[in-house]
Amino acid sequence: MAITVADITDDQVGALLGTEEGHFVDLKAVDITPASATKTVSAFGNTSGGELFIGIDEHLGNAGPEREWRGFQNQEAANGLLQALEAMAPLGSHYSLEFLRNANNFGLIAHITVYKSRELLPATNGEFYIRRGAQKLRVDGAEALQRLKYDKGLVSFEDELIDLNPAELWNSETCIEFMLTVVPTSEPEIWLEKQRVLINGRPTVGGILLFADEPQAALPKRSAIKIFRYSTKTEGERDTLAFDPITIEGHIYELIYAAVEKAKNVIETIQKLGPNGMESVSYPEEALHEIITNAVLHRDYSIAADIQVRIFDNRVEIESPGRFPGHVTSANVLYEQYARNPKIVRLINKFPDPPNKDVGEGLNTAFQAMQKLRLKQPLIQERANSVVVELRHESLGSPEQMVLDYMKTHEEITNPIARELTGIKSENIMKLVFYRLRDRRLLEQVPGKRGKNSAWRLV
Repeated sequence: MAITVADITDDQVGALLGTEEGHFVDLKAVDITPASATKTVSAFGNTSGGELFIGIDEHLGNAGPEREWRGFQNQEAANGLLQALEAMAPLGSHYSLEFLRNANNFGLIAHITVYKSRELLPATNGEFYIRRGAQKLRVDGAEALQRLKYDKGLVSFEDELIDLNPAELWNSETCIEFMLTVVPTSEPEIWLEKQRVLINGRPTVGGILLFADEPQAALPKRSAIKIFRYSTKTEGERDTLAFDPITIEGHIYELIYAAVEKAKNVIETIQKLGPNGMESVSYPEEALHEIITNAVLHRDYSIAADIQVRIFDNRVEIESPGRFPGHVTSANVLYEQYARNPKIVRLINKFPDPPNKDVGEGLNTAFQAMQKLRLKQPLIQERANSVVVELRHESLGSPEQMVLDYMKTHEEITNPIARELTGIKSENIMKLVFYRLRDRRLLEQVPGKRGKNSAWRLV
């Protein structure tokens, strides 16, 4: 791995020394032992990744804690640290490192960027750590280690065996209808065993969720969807509930479709002030569908909590139990694929009109659907034990405003550029935007440019 030395300015030094330690950042003195540094790296790698700066002293001054730069004398002085980091994982791909240098301060600061690891990342003492706020916590005991494996997606709760009469799977209406439609040449019990959702006469969690008529009876508090309607734009409280929460139950195929339909109906009762008076709020159904589907298929079923759909006056929040699995983060979730429950994802795709038609494209579809309605992109946030996707009913800037903003830094604009900028698909609709700006004497056509080459400029 190539190691670089980056020169930083005095202003950047001031910003670094003033950095607030937290869930993603930690600052350590150069005296830290390599073994202790690997504990922090382990914690970042096993949680959400983060940055570690080594070479910053902190002491108590008259006005409170004060920091100063005191780095490694040279790169060789950090060899012990590098050797310890390399020893943490066979390929050493869990981190990158650069040294920071400033002309007015002594020594080199080691800036270590730790990536969220695909596997469990132990410190050099063989122990595992996780990050919570500004501290690292050791993973103590078999139960805590198993919890970490669920969080990382290394094992899936969908494979856990449940003491339930297997006939509740292979003799359920759901399973019989599925078999008659999808695999009519096979017997239900034999087929379920081949799919490994019925093992030694015991159903798995995944099998119950897919094929039991009432999974909630066997898996209470972890297999339903709760829909809340809050008559407010702020935080949801009991006093602002418009009505009692709605509980959606059933096997996960019907659960998804029923939840989307009910959420859509509730949303359409919300009124907002528009250009022509009060009008109904609407979110793209495909965005709701894809996000709820994603929440059901990729949630952590080991956590005893239902999925929540919270509908506010100005947004919808969909909270799915469990953190991002594996190496997935809120930054890469749109282009990384990692199925926490691969059997559920694979088998539900065999149902007629499966909810996950485009495997791996769900959240991308939701983003595109919001763009088409000219609404702001969804927000994706990882919390301590869940992931929340927020759909906001906030319009993007008007096409006219987006064109004028573009013209602040460009001499002219063409129809194709404007369509790419605004998301408008039709060339003729884009022309109408230009004509409205022309009529307001804000834009004019560039002389000598007509037809395919036509362009517009500020008056």
